[in-house]
Amino acid sequence: MKRRIWLYIFLFLLIPTVALASEPETANSFITSIDQTFSGFVNVIFSILFFSIAGFPLIVLWLIIGAIFFTIRMQFINIRAFKHAIDIVRGRYDDPDDQGEISHFQALAAALSGTVGLGNIAGVAVAVSIGGPGAAFWLTIAGFFGMTSKFVECTLAQKYRIIKPDGTISGGPMRYLSAGLAEMGQRTLGKVLAVVFSVLCISAAFGGANMFQANQSYGAVSTVPDNAAAKAWKWEISP
Repeated sequence: MKRRIWLYIFLFLLIPTVALASEPETANSFITSIDQTFSGFVNVIFSILFFSIAGFPLIVLWLIIGAIFFTIRMQFINIRAFKHAIDIVRGRYDDPDDQGEISHFQALAAALSGTVGLGNIAGVAVAVSIGGPGAAFWLTIAGFFGMTSKFVECTLAQKYRIIKPDGTISGGPMRYLSAGLAEMGQRTLGKVLAVVFSVLCISAAFGGANMFQANQSYGAVSTVPDNAAAKAWKWEISP
């Protein structure tokens, strides 16, 4: 029964990915129906996350205040431990006998592969095009304080990770949300937030990665005359 439910969820998330890469004349009605279905839900989330406080969206203030708080609380760990971080990535502290499945450098490469691109390239381009060159300055400031937020996230992931009997490791926000809040007497809240994060993370993987990039890449090549790759069905199944 559980496998069937997960299969339905997978197919539900996969349908929009296929639809966005379909021929425009056959996919417009389907995409419109998807937009109408999710528009209500998206509008509710948008009204909460982007609720304006003194001219700033709530989500922006939440991230900025959190990053500044952690930076001060950790005594500017993003500066103090910068050289130490470089030494770790260089393999200075690598030990083949340590628990884990990948090296420090491989962990860095995996983290960068999930951030560089849609966020650090496309996101910066959108911010500069909308906010002007001054956006680059505020992006730099946000990145400076965001280093500490990332440090806190990674530290919590290491603290609450689970090492299975076969040696594989399971960790991340879904682990430290449930385990950390359970230690604070909020077990139910922790489980709910962990499940919500997992579902949203899966949805973001399809929407932010697959759908957005496939749609944008197809939109670019489709403008080239006599381009064989511009056929949507070929683009859909190509690796």
